[in-house]
Amino acid sequence: MKGPLFYSKILLFGEYGIIKDSKGLSIPYSFYNGALKKADNPSEKAIQSNQSLQRFVTYLQSINSELVRFDIEQLQNDVNDGMYFDSSIPQGYGVGSSGALVAAIYDKYAFDKITVLENLTREKLLKLKSIFSEMESFFHGKSSGLDPLNSYLSIPILINSKDNIEATGIPSQSTDGKGAVFLIDSGIIGETAPMVSIFMENMKQEGFRNMIKNQFIKHTDACVDDFLKGDIKSLFKNTKQLSKVVLNHFKPMIPIEFHELWKKGLKTNDYYLKLCGSGGGGYILGFTEDIEKAKQALKDYKLEVVYNF
Repeated sequence: MKGPLFYSKILLFGEYGIIKDSKGLSIPYSFYNGALKKADNPSEKAIQSNQSLQRFVTYLQSINSELVRFDIEQLQNDVNDGMYFDSSIPQGYGVGSSGALVAAIYDKYAFDKITVLENLTREKLLKLKSIFSEMESFFHGKSSGLDPLNSYLSIPILINSKDNIEATGIPSQSTDGKGAVFLIDSGIIGETAPMVSIFMENMKQEGFRNMIKNQFIKHTDACVDDFLKGDIKSLFKNTKQLSKVVLNHFKPMIPIEFHELWKKGLKTNDYYLKLCGSGGGGYILGFTEDIEKAKQALKDYKLEVVYNF
């Protein structure tokens, strides 16, 4: 048995902002993926994954059956037979490891599932998002449901606000373009829950709330619009502003050894860094108008290009 592949995702713009109704843009990233499998001779990792699935099955039984129903009997049998999620997606890296698992379980075991092949109305997308939000809450405590949605549909998702999401097209990549979006591996595993609680704590202060509304969300929304329109000049202007706001107000989410690197990018304009997911470790996203310059400036780090301008 081997299920279909589900990809990781990258939230290009919208981390933290989407909690407060900013725009967001999430794209599938096929470099990493995962699938449900059974093994005759399971590895340590497969055994751990299977144990986690056992707990997940129990949790799924508590989800409101009016929202979604699963073939629990079949799922339980498969898990008892040693089914696990075989994934190359790094955990705690902000690229959606639990999202891909949720998508795979829904795809295989949900009754009356909404499929990619039908006309995806806004209602259907929102219904999927709320199903996935419930399912993924098992892993994060609170989930927007966007990661599994992206993984399940494998198409870019534009978030206009909490209740307004749509599948979208993004400008096609320019293979010989010098500009790029890239990932840097921080080498640290990030935990989502503590980062989100720091953010929620900060939101209790009026100054922080105003900054989110007047700076963070403003630049995030502008970046999303620029990216979708293919307005590269404006995109880099807004990404620089966003990078600055994050450095000034989201320090705990940026691993300490990246603070100087972050400043250097803003000073030299060789690259701009931003959070990928909730931060605290995992990947850091980079934007550059000249990938060769960025590679030179960041030569001590491994860069993975995810999109070319």
